[in-house]
Amino acid sequence: MIPFRLRGQVREPRVIAISDLEENMPERDDLLALVTDQRTNFLFTVENLDDTQARARTTVSELTLGGLLKHLGLVQRSWLDVIEGTAPAKVDWADLDPDGNRMTDAEKLPELLEAFHAAAADFDRTVREEADLDREVTLPEYPWSPPEPVLWTVRHVLWHIFREITHHSGHADIIREALDGASTTAKMAEAAQKAQ
Repeated sequence: MIPFRLRGQVREPRVIAISDLEENMPERDDLLALVTDQRTNFLFTVENLDDTQARARTTVSELTLGGLLKHLGLVQRSWLDVIEGTAPAKVDWADLDPDGNRMTDAEKLPELLEAFHAAAADFDRTVREEADLDREVTLPEYPWSPPEPVLWTVRHVLWHIFREITHHSGHADIIREALDGASTTAKMAEAAQKAQ
Protein backbone atom coordinates (compact mmCIF):
# COMPACT_ATOMS: atom_id res chain seq x y z
CA MET A 1 0.00 0.00 0.00
CA ILE A 2 1.11 3.54 -0.70
CA PRO A 3 1.58 5.88 2.28
CA PHE A 4 -0.23 9.23 2.23
CA ARG A 5 0.43 12.67 3.70
CA LEU A 6 -1.70 13.87 6.57
CA ARG A 7 -0.98 17.33 7.91
CA GLY A 8 2.62 17.23 6.76
CA GLN A 9 3.42 13.73 8.03
CA VAL A 10 3.69 10.54 6.03
CA ARG A 11 1.27 7.95 7.36
CA GLU A 12 0.62 4.38 6.41
CA PRO A 13 -2.81 3.70 4.91
CA ARG A 14 -5.36 2.76 7.53
CA VAL A 15 -8.78 1.20 7.63
CA ILE A 16 -11.41 3.77 8.48
CA ALA A 17 -14.40 2.64 10.52
CA ILE A 18 -17.81 3.62 9.20
CA SER A 19 -18.50 5.32 12.54
CA ASP A 20 -15.48 7.59 11.93
CA LEU A 21 -16.85 8.62 8.54
CA GLU A 22 -20.37 9.17 9.88
CA GLU A 23 -19.01 11.51 12.50
CA ASN A 24 -17.68 13.77 9.72
CA MET A 25 -20.49 13.28 7.20
CA PRO A 26 -22.76 16.21 8.15
CA GLU A 27 -20.17 18.75 6.98
CA ARG A 28 -19.25 16.59 4.01
CA ASP A 29 -22.92 16.20 3.08
CA ASP A 30 -23.47 19.95 3.36
CA LEU A 31 -20.46 20.73 1.16
CA LEU A 32 -21.46 18.16 -1.45
CA ALA A 33 -25.06 19.43 -1.38
CA LEU A 34 -23.82 22.95 -2.16
CA VAL A 35 -21.69 21.67 -5.04
CA THR A 36 -24.59 19.56 -6.35
CA ASP A 37 -26.94 22.55 -6.18
CA GLN A 38 -24.52 24.66 -8.20
CA ARG A 39 -24.06 21.89 -10.76
CA THR A 40 -27.84 21.73 -11.14
CA ASN A 41 -28.07 25.49 -11.63
CA PHE A 42 -25.28 25.35 -14.21
CA LEU A 43 -26.95 22.49 -16.07
CA PHE A 44 -30.12 24.60 -16.50
CA THR A 45 -28.07 26.76 -18.87
CA VAL A 46 -27.42 23.89 -21.29
CA GLU A 47 -30.91 22.40 -21.10
CA ASN A 48 -32.75 21.91 -24.42
CA LEU A 49 -29.85 23.05 -26.61
CA ASP A 50 -28.55 21.54 -29.81
CA ASP A 51 -24.88 21.32 -30.74
CA THR A 52 -24.95 24.51 -32.80
CA GLN A 53 -26.42 26.50 -29.91
CA ALA A 54 -23.94 24.94 -27.46
CA ARG A 55 -21.06 26.14 -29.69
CA ALA A 56 -22.53 29.62 -30.28
CA ARG A 57 -20.67 32.70 -29.04
CA THR A 58 -23.24 35.23 -27.88
CA THR A 59 -20.85 37.80 -26.40
CA VAL A 60 -17.43 39.20 -27.33
CA SER A 61 -15.92 36.46 -25.17
CA GLU A 62 -14.69 33.13 -26.58
CA LEU A 63 -16.85 31.36 -23.99
CA THR A 64 -19.70 29.13 -25.13
CA LEU A 65 -22.10 26.95 -23.18
CA GLY A 66 -20.59 23.79 -24.64
CA GLY A 67 -17.09 25.03 -23.84
CA LEU A 68 -18.04 25.79 -20.24
CA LEU A 69 -19.67 22.38 -19.87
CA LYS A 70 -16.53 20.70 -21.19
CA HIS A 71 -14.29 22.84 -18.97
CA LEU A 72 -16.25 22.06 -15.79
CA GLY A 73 -16.18 18.34 -16.55
CA LEU A 74 -12.41 18.48 -17.07
CA VAL A 75 -11.90 20.62 -13.95
CA GLN A 76 -13.73 18.14 -11.74
CA ARG A 77 -11.74 15.28 -13.27
CA SER A 78 -8.39 17.08 -12.84
CA TRP A 79 -9.09 17.93 -9.17
CA LEU A 80 -10.14 14.33 -8.60
CA ASP A 81 -6.67 13.36 -9.85
CA VAL A 82 -5.12 15.77 -7.35
CA ILE A 83 -7.09 14.25 -4.46
CA GLU A 84 -6.21 10.72 -5.56
CA GLY A 85 -2.53 11.61 -6.02
CA THR A 86 -2.52 10.71 -9.72
CA ALA A 87 -2.15 14.25 -11.12
CA PRO A 88 1.15 15.09 -12.82
CA ALA A 89 3.67 16.88 -10.59
CA LYS A 90 4.27 19.54 -13.23
CA VAL A 91 2.15 20.91 -16.07
CA ASP A 92 3.84 23.11 -18.69
CA TRP A 93 2.14 25.40 -21.22
CA ALA A 94 2.62 22.72 -23.90
CA ASP A 95 0.73 20.20 -21.72
CA LEU A 96 -2.42 22.32 -21.60
CA ASP A 97 -5.15 21.39 -24.07
CA PRO A 98 -5.83 24.40 -26.33
CA ASP A 99 -9.39 23.08 -26.77
CA GLY A 100 -9.96 22.47 -23.05
CA ASN A 101 -12.37 25.41 -22.86
CA ARG A 102 -13.89 25.02 -26.32
CA MET A 103 -16.47 22.64 -27.75
CA THR A 104 -14.90 21.46 -30.99
CA ASP A 105 -16.88 20.71 -34.14
CA ALA A 106 -16.31 16.98 -33.56
CA GLU A 107 -17.81 17.05 -30.05
CA LYS A 108 -21.49 16.55 -29.33
CA LEU A 109 -23.42 18.02 -26.41
CA PRO A 110 -24.71 14.64 -25.13
CA GLU A 111 -21.10 13.36 -24.91
CA LEU A 112 -20.01 16.45 -22.96
CA LEU A 113 -22.99 16.07 -20.62
CA GLU A 114 -22.12 12.42 -20.05
CA ALA A 115 -18.48 13.32 -19.29
CA PHE A 116 -19.62 16.09 -16.91
CA HIS A 117 -21.96 13.74 -15.01
CA ALA A 118 -19.34 10.96 -14.86
CA ALA A 119 -16.70 13.35 -13.49
CA ALA A 120 -19.17 14.74 -10.94
CA ALA A 121 -20.15 11.25 -9.76
CA ASP A 122 -16.51 10.15 -9.46
CA PHE A 123 -15.53 13.35 -7.66
CA ASP A 124 -18.43 13.07 -5.18
CA ARG A 125 -17.73 9.38 -4.51
CA THR A 126 -14.07 10.16 -3.81
CA VAL A 127 -14.97 13.00 -1.43
CA ARG A 128 -17.49 10.78 0.39
CA GLU A 129 -14.86 8.05 0.78
CA GLU A 130 -12.11 10.46 1.87
CA ALA A 131 -11.08 9.64 5.41
CA ASP A 132 -10.01 13.17 6.34
CA LEU A 133 -11.08 16.42 4.68
CA ASP A 134 -8.06 18.03 6.35
CA ARG A 135 -5.65 15.74 4.49
CA GLU A 136 -3.22 17.84 2.47
CA VAL A 137 -2.64 17.26 -1.21
CA THR A 138 0.11 18.79 -3.34
CA LEU A 139 -1.10 20.76 -6.33
CA PRO A 140 0.61 20.29 -9.68
CA GLU A 141 3.14 22.97 -10.56
CA TYR A 142 1.70 25.15 -13.33
CA PRO A 143 3.47 27.96 -15.22
CA TRP A 144 1.62 30.46 -12.99
CA SER A 145 2.35 28.64 -9.71
CA PRO A 146 4.56 30.17 -7.03
CA PRO A 147 8.07 28.70 -6.78
CA GLU A 148 7.35 26.69 -3.62
CA PRO A 149 4.98 23.67 -3.61
CA VAL A 150 1.34 24.48 -2.90
CA LEU A 151 -0.57 22.28 -0.45
CA TRP A 152 -4.33 22.37 -0.07
CA THR A 153 -6.62 20.30 2.09
CA VAL A 154 -9.23 18.11 0.44
CA ARG A 155 -11.80 20.50 1.94
CA HIS A 156 -10.11 23.41 0.14
CA VAL A 157 -10.29 21.46 -3.13
CA LEU A 158 -14.01 20.90 -2.57
CA TRP A 159 -14.57 24.62 -1.94
CA HIS A 160 -12.53 25.38 -5.05
CA ILE A 161 -14.80 23.15 -7.16
CA PHE A 162 -17.79 24.99 -5.68
CA ARG A 163 -16.20 28.34 -6.59
CA GLU A 164 -15.30 27.15 -10.08
CA ILE A 165 -18.84 25.99 -10.83
CA THR A 166 -20.51 29.12 -9.41
CA HIS A 167 -18.04 31.37 -11.25
CA HIS A 168 -18.77 29.76 -14.60
CA SER A 169 -22.50 29.49 -13.88
CA GLY A 170 -22.58 33.29 -13.97
CA HIS A 171 -20.88 33.26 -17.36
CA ALA A 172 -23.30 30.58 -18.57
CA ASP A 173 -26.34 32.59 -17.41
CA ILE A 174 -25.26 35.56 -19.53
CA ILE A 175 -24.43 33.42 -22.57
CA ARG A 176 -27.76 31.54 -22.42
CA GLU A 177 -29.83 34.67 -21.90
CA ALA A 178 -28.11 36.31 -24.87
CA LEU A 179 -28.68 33.16 -26.93
CA ASP A 180 -32.44 32.75 -26.52
CA GLY A 181 -33.60 34.74 -23.49
CA ALA A 182 -33.79 31.69 -21.22
CA SER A 183 -33.48 32.57 -17.54
CA THR A 184 -31.72 30.29 -15.07
CA THR A 185 -33.61 31.99 -12.24
CA ALA A 186 -36.94 31.13 -13.89
CA LYS A 187 -35.80 27.53 -14.39
CA MET A 188 -34.75 27.33 -10.74
CA ALA A 189 -38.16 28.61 -9.63
CA GLU A 190 -39.92 26.14 -11.94
CA ALA A 191 -37.86 23.25 -10.56
CA ALA A 192 -38.61 24.35 -6.97
CA GLN A 193 -42.35 24.41 -7.71
CA LYS A 194 -42.21 20.92 -9.24
CA ALA A 195 -40.40 19.65 -6.12
CA GLN A 196 -43.20 20.84 -3.82
